Amino acid sequence: MLSTQRWSEQGLALLQLLLVASFSKSEERVCSLMGEPEEPQLFKTGDIILGGIFSFHSSWKNIESTYVHSPLALQCTSLNFRAFQFAQAMLFAIEEINNSTNLLPGIKVGYKIYDACGSTARAVRVALSLMNGNEGTATMSEKPCIGSVPAIIGLQSSSPSMAVATVIGPFHTPMVSYFATCACLSNKVRYPSFLRTIPSDYYQSRALAQMVKHFGWTWVGAIRSNNDYGNNGMATFIEIATQLGICLEYSLPFFRTDPPEQKQKIIETIKGSTSKVIIGFLSHMDMDVLIEEFAHHNLTGFQWVGTESWISDSPIAIGKGHYILDGSIGLAIRKAYVTGLREFMLDFWETTFGCIFSNIKQTGEHLEQCTGYEDLTEIKNSFHDMSLMSIFNNVYKGVYAVAHTLHSILGCEERCSNTITSHPQAVSYTKCLCTFKTKEGEEVYFNENGDPAAKYDIINWQPKKDGSVEFVTIGLYDASLPEDKQLHIDNLTLTWANNSKQVPISVCSGTCALGTRKVLQKGKPVCCYDCIPCAEGEVSNTTDSITCVRCHPEFWSNERRDGCEKKETEFLSFTEIMGSILTVSSLLGACLTATVAFIFFRHRNTPIVKANNSELSFLLLFSLTLCFLCSLTFIGRPSDWSCMLRHTAFGITFVLCISCVLGKTLAVLMAFKSTLPGSNRMKFFGPRRQKIVVLTFTSIQVVICIVWVTANPPYPFKNLRHFKDKIILECALGSPIGFWAVLGYIGLLALLCFILAILARKLPDNFNEAKFITFSMLIFCAVWMTFIPAYVSSPGKFSVAVEIFAILASSFGLLFCIFIPKCYIILLKPERNTKKNMMSKKTSNLYYL
Repeated sequence: MLSTQRWSEQGLALLQLLLVASFSKSEERVCSLMGEPEEPQLFKTGDIILGGIFSFHSSWKNIESTYVHSPLALQCTSLNFRAFQFAQAMLFAIEEINNSTNLLPGIKVGYKIYDACGSTARAVRVALSLMNGNEGTATMSEKPCIGSVPAIIGLQSSSPSMAVATVIGPFHTPMVSYFATCACLSNKVRYPSFLRTIPSDYYQSRALAQMVKHFGWTWVGAIRSNNDYGNNGMATFIEIATQLGICLEYSLPFFRTDPPEQKQKIIETIKGSTSKVIIGFLSHMDMDVLIEEFAHHNLTGFQWVGTESWISDSPIAIGKGHYILDGSIGLAIRKAYVTGLREFMLDFWETTFGCIFSNIKQTGEHLEQCTGYEDLTEIKNSFHDMSLMSIFNNVYKGVYAVAHTLHSILGCEERCSNTITSHPQAVSYTKCLCTFKTKEGEEVYFNENGDPAAKYDIINWQPKKDGSVEFVTIGLYDASLPEDKQLHIDNLTLTWANNSKQVPISVCSGTCALGTRKVLQKGKPVCCYDCIPCAEGEVSNTTDSITCVRCHPEFWSNERRDGCEKKETEFLSFTEIMGSILTVSSLLGACLTATVAFIFFRHRNTPIVKANNSELSFLLLFSLTLCFLCSLTFIGRPSDWSCMLRHTAFGITFVLCISCVLGKTLAVLMAFKSTLPGSNRMKFFGPRRQKIVVLTFTSIQVVICIVWVTANPPYPFKNLRHFKDKIILECALGSPIGFWAVLGYIGLLALLCFILAILARKLPDNFNEAKFITFSMLIFCAVWMTFIPAYVSSPGKFSVAVEIFAILASSFGLLFCIFIPKCYIILLKPERNTKKNMMSKKTSNLYYL
């Protein structure tokens, strides 16, 4: 209600202000009429004269000017009977006002109504006649140019309304239109004196676009009247439709007087089109001509969407080719009823032709029955057709809006003055609240642009069995509601083109299914596209998606690309074949090492065991067992403890192992050097010193590992880079420096041991252990030199397998090269396991190693 009051304050105050200005024009101007005065078609005297401009004829004869004499008056043709009905609605309203004791009491309202003949030029001419006080007519003033009318009711079309509003604007005379809908007329800068009782096409165009979107039509054609009504309305429709994702395949201008070539071009364009929906932004007169052309070519099967100009027009619905429009939907002026108007029009017809629409009058006098086709300039009509009651109501409201505004200006309380100019408040009264309700209870008000509230009925053409058409209301559009609630369509059974019950499909490209996205076709509108599958790792879970969404890094797209699934996690497990083989190999190596240790323990007192430093040998076998077992920590799901344990255990056990081998190598060298005369080196590298060497070298590795674990330890890590569809669970190194320090220290000791073993490999002896140490270190270094590039290039769990293989290969190399030859002698060649065989003259100290 507050919104209504605000609109009334802005809109009807504008109408009142215009009327006040109309009364207060300067009387000092003196004008003389040039040429013959225009005579009104309908005229009645009164204290206040309202002007009216209607197109009683819809066309005219073209007369070429000879430039010898003044142009002849326009010869109007093609009687437009509906305009006569509109004029009767105006007369009915004026008669009600004159009979009212509440509205303008004491003042009689007269009228001067002109025929514009559908011509813009004639409409301007008769509007100027209304501005002039023609001599010989009873007006408010005898002086011309002062303005004989306070307001004009009209016109029906937008283009003539624009021309007339431009001309009468300087006179400040308001014009209230009942059917001109062009949004451009809301511009108060260009048309300050224009108001209307029908909503602007701005709202109609938006409503049409929302309705088209509602039914899922994204590929449509359009035909528009080639005038301000059609061109401006279609421009607004295209703007809104583009925002809603609707594309126009074509937009064709048409006017009823177009040559046959233009009509044929339209027919050929539609025949070659792929859209199945046509937006008809046409006047009813243009639609009449166009549908006849469609019927001539039998152009059926298209779903029409219409404007209020023709969608509820009964003459079109019963005219030639009406079947072309079966199933049409569109926006219509809201249904209305004016009590007494129908009877008023019928009484006029009966009086004019001396007939009755009922068989017997109440007086009992027998008269001929009216048929509705009585001769009026030899043109058939349907005067009794009340299907345009909504437009009649617009005319009716326009007259009452002027009357209520005049009533407020004149300050009518009991009785109004019979002359406006004598009223003392006529000029100074500049603001009033003249919102009013009709006798039917409809509230009338205008906004600041002189437009009423925008409300439309949505109707559907539903053909009946007898061939007639029923206009069925299927919904409502109310622009005053929030945007998402403006369009309401009832759950009714609709009839579509070709009497189908299924909603037509009109799209340039089909719906893109889940898992695909739209890609525009080159050189075509955005509604024409191809559907391509989403790329790997991307999904679209809605139809007609324009983009594919990338899955979370820990998820991957399914085969249909319509959903993300959690990636498969991969790590070297005990249950898979590779993990099982490596596990068995590790346990087998540990068992073999334990077996060798058992053999050595059983034969610990034999010369070959004593000759090879039994304490270091048992320590070496123990470290080899740990090396085999530490490989098991690399198998299984990585955890915080396993990641730290696998690298530190590996680093410490291998250093312990290499330290023992290094100690044995140094012992061999010292033993042979001590056999030289005067040499006493073996005393400085006895068993106790050998243990200290092993402990020292191992302690250094322990310190490195402790620093590594304390500063930046290894941790479980989800590797998402190597495989797109898998998550590799592995152990990140934490500090790469710590890892390479551990590995580099092992390599340094192995290299040192290898060099010393090479130096000692040719020392004279029946059994020189340095030869076997050389082979073992050669295998060890070869394995770890090939490990580095293989480890770096191996993806996922295979890098772990490569590391385990390197551990096992180097461990087996040490085990086989150093201990298997000894076991061979112990078990298979015991005759060689003697003190005599193990000692020679040059190597007498080997026995004590």
